[in-house]
Amino acid sequence: MSTARLRYALTATLLVLALLYAAWFHDDRHRLAALLVFALPPLLLAIGVLRGSAVARFWAGVFGLFWFSHGVMAAWSHPPQRAYAWAELLLALLAIGLSSAPGIRARFARKRGAKPPGGDTP
Repeated sequence: MSTARLRYALTATLLVLALLYAAWFHDDRHRLAALLVFALPPLLLAIGVLRGSAVARFWAGVFGLFWFSHGVMAAWSHPPQRAYAWAELLLALLAIGLSSAPGIRARFARKRGAKPPGGDTP
């Protein structure tokens, strides 16, 4: 998958994650706080990833670890919310994989002796 496709796929994943949180917390008593904590970060990261920011891609992977942990906790402890939690788990895994793909590709390209994408610098 090309770098542009990875960027668009990660952006779409983050936007779907933000929509998931908006749907999940739409009836919550503290809806504004929940949206600020859960939906705003993936929206902001999606903007950064779409613009090609490597820092935003990195933070999408880091936040993905937190989203994964939250999904496991919610799936285990709140059976009525299990569908949302499983969707969060899958989207978090996808975000982690998509944000890590360029680095993994570069790592294994060097191992095979190919030039890393981006030049001859190590």
